[in-house]
This record gives sequence, C-alpha cells and structure tokens, in this order.
Amino acid sequence: MRKNAAIIAGLLLINIVVFGCSGGEKNKPNNQEKAQQKQEASVNYAPDFTLTDIHGKTVRLSDYRGKVVILDFWDTWCPPCRRGIPDFIKLYNTYKDSGLVIIGLAFGREGEQKVKDFAEEFGMNYPVVVATREVGEAYGPIRSIPTAYIINKKGEAVKRYIGLRPKSEFENDVRYLLHKK
Repeated sequence: MRKNAAIIAGLLLINIVVFGCSGGEKNKPNNQEKAQQKQEASVNYAPDFTLTDIHGKTVRLSDYRGKVVILDFWDTWCPPCRRGIPDFIKLYNTYKDSGLVIIGLAFGREGEQKVKDFAEEFGMNYPVVVATREVGEAYGPIRSIPTAYIINKKGEAVKRYIGLRPKSEFENDVRYLLHKK
C-alpha cells in the first residue's frame, strides 16, 4: 500500500514539474493559440496598475513608460516559476542599465510574508508585488503560471509567454525591443 502511494505521489510530482502549474491546461500553446496570443498582445496597451512591493514601495506600471518591461506572474509554490526566476535575475542584471524593468507579480497564495521571504532567499533584485485579483483579470485572466508579458517602450503588451521558457527567448525579445526605435 505504501509503495503504491509513493508511486502515485512520484507521478504527481513529475506531472507538476513537466506540465507546470497550469491547473490541467497544456503548458505550451499550439500554433493557433500562439497566433491568437501574438495578435491579442500586439495591439493592446498593457493595463496600468498601482501596487505596493514587498518593501512598501509603490509600483506603477505607467512609471516605466519608455522602458521595456517584463511582467512575470508567478507564485512561491510553483516549481516552474521557481526555476525561471534565476533567469529573470540574470536578465535584469544584464539589461537594467539599458532600459529593462522586470516586475514579479506573485499571487501570494501562501501569504505576503512567504512571498517576501522567497524573494529575499532567491535574491530577486527587481520589484516584487503581490498581484490583486483585478490585475490578474486585466491580464488574462491568468489561468496558468508562470505567465509573462513583454511590454514595449510605448506601453503595448507585445508578447505573452505561458509556461516556463528558456532565458534566450526573453533575451531575444528584450534585445530587439531595447534597440527598436
């Protein structure tokens, strides 16, 4: 009996790691979904928000107009989210002086203190806020995490990534947008 329970637990863990924190949805969109996401993201201004970060500082998306912004929707309990954060830290270190901003929007299911402790433990060097339901709905709704948006200098959401992606995908988009006139 214990052996069966251990096998089932192991299979569940593998499913979470492989398929992400999507609540049963596919982690990688098919070609039709990709085209729809690109179309949806390429013509919409990113909804503005004002939230307080984990250090008490006000974070307004509109304050970053003129910069390239990555919004990363994540949470502390999500294994793919945890794996992607070191890449965002590296990207921010590399491109922050060129005009890149990353904002981590944690859903905080385990509480704001857990988000703060997590951010400090992982050395998150960019603003981290606890997302409100309204912000999540304005951007989706967000049904799967991690979900990230790339916002150009004009404030337009130009790309949406659902699921864990390699750093190189973000880096290519960031470099292109930073150098685009």
